[in-house]
Amino acid sequence: MARYIINRNAQSEGYHEVHNENTCNHLPDLQNRVAVGEHSSCSGAVAATRQVNPQLNIDGCYYCSTACHTR
Repeated sequence: MARYIINRNAQSEGYHEVHNENTCNHLPDLQNRVAVGEHSSCSGAVAATRQVNPQLNIDGCYYCSTACHTR
């Protein structure tokens, strides 16, 4: 299981990125990380984030959550 976080700050297109905290080399600054929890894949982390934050646009990180990256 990997530990996932979401970036508190939206990217230029308005999407908040989900990152694998264990492996990503492009993590946001510590103060901008919000814990999502442990998941077996980025899709579980994205789904959990959307459930808790339905108002946010969520996307996977291009570098560590490529299977969930759509933008």
